Amino acid sequence: MEIELKLLLAPADVAAFRRHPLVKQHAITKPRQQQLTSVYFDTPDLHFRQHEAALRVRLVGRNWIQTLKAGSEVAAGLHQRQEWESRVPGPRPDLVTLSTLLGRDSVWAKALTAQALADRLMPVFTTRFRRTVWQLRLPRGAEVELALDQGEVQHDATQVPISEIELELKSGDPGELFDFALALQEAVPLRAGNISKAERGYALYAPQPPAVIKAARIDLPTELTVEQGFQAIVANCLAQIQGNEVGVSQGSDPESVHQMRVGLRRLRAALGLWRKITGCPDALQEEFSWLSKELSAARDWEAFASGTLDKVIASCSEESGLALLQQTAFHVAGKNRQKAAASVSSVRYARLLLSFGGWMQGAHWRDTLDQTGRDALATPLATFAKQTLVHRHRTLKHRGKKLKDGTAATRHSIRLAAKKLRYATEFFESLYPAKRVQPYVLALTSLQDAFGWLNDVSVGDGLLKHLAQTFPDLAHSAGFVRGYLLVSTERDVHKLGKLWQRFAALKPAGKP
Repeated sequence: MEIELKLLLAPADVAAFRRHPLVKQHAITKPRQQQLTSVYFDTPDLHFRQHEAALRVRLVGRNWIQTLKAGSEVAAGLHQRQEWESRVPGPRPDLVTLSTLLGRDSVWAKALTAQALADRLMPVFTTRFRRTVWQLRLPRGAEVELALDQGEVQHDATQVPISEIELELKSGDPGELFDFALALQEAVPLRAGNISKAERGYALYAPQPPAVIKAARIDLPTELTVEQGFQAIVANCLAQIQGNEVGVSQGSDPESVHQMRVGLRRLRAALGLWRKITGCPDALQEEFSWLSKELSAARDWEAFASGTLDKVIASCSEESGLALLQQTAFHVAGKNRQKAAASVSSVRYARLLLSFGGWMQGAHWRDTLDQTGRDALATPLATFAKQTLVHRHRTLKHRGKKLKDGTAATRHSIRLAAKKLRYATEFFESLYPAKRVQPYVLALTSLQDAFGWLNDVSVGDGLLKHLAQTFPDLAHSAGFVRGYLLVSTERDVHKLGKLWQRFAALKPAGKP
């Protein structure tokens, strides 16, 4: 298993990194340099890419080395994956030799020995870079290989630069990788890198818009402890957040911002579930709040400009001035999208990920726990899940009794409770029979969607006020839309009551 932390740096900052005193302080050997050329192979239908693997042949000195990497997991820049390699006589893979390294029981071994696969292999892209390597021993004893890579990824006549640092853990605590990265970042603006050289090469070979990453299903074995469940769920949330980074910072699809914000909300919900045991530090919580505000401003304006105004315009196409109102809303949304993109590309965001990654990898919640707390971490996750779901269900039903009050504040309180219950149920749903969980989640989702639309209307009302004040020529159109939304809200509140009755008749997923 290869464990490495990947960090990105601008070429202009390479000299500052090389001069950093921490590199010299912890180096136990002199740096050595290599010129590395790697050719990546795949089939015309990208068989390896589809299976989240990468096959390459690299020229190291006078030797050709083939490598297969598969089963990658990435969180806060920390890459964990299986890796197999062997010498080959020339610049093409030898799949038969490679399959012997995997063992007969490996999923990949049978696939590699299929003649059809070998016959279809072709080079898809190339990486060329100069690598400078230091061997480090960090303060708590971790042995680390530090590599600085400078070069490019190339496909045909197109190329993109490589400028990155890899901290590969040879032995010791992965948390030390993050501590060292944070110390380096004090002087060099490093960012966590979640995209491998192979992924960048595939992006050149088959360009596509940035993917929108939704929450992946979490399969939790029943024998997990409370601590293990916490780690698995947080990793799942981080994958959704970081999977949408490129879409937010470089793309234009509003769904990228939405899904990154959903991932952040899920993460904060998970931290809330375990707050009495793990207690995420206040400094990290404050940074997550900052990120949430940056994403929320962009999401609110994008949802308003497209979703909310689209519905109004579709029903009131004869009303003059709505097109200009929407055009202005899209303009403001674009400004807020740029701010969100800048935040995700910032050193502050990078530091947040590195700090949180170090806290997670080092399991630093144990530092302040007494024996009772440590015992709680070791209890069965299934017991914790049942207690959590029953408690969250009761909280929502208690708040729901006030739904008839009809105030926006009351609906907001109920919506938050519904959201927390839904996230918790989705976290733990693999622990229960699908026939029990699915109807519950479906009813809860319908209820949350109804609350969500009413919240969009409430947020939209505030944005319309802002537009009317900032652009007086839009005051009439903004007032018209506010009136339309007020009337539609009354109808939607009635529908909400029926959805609530349907949900209130159900038992929580954790209770037979």
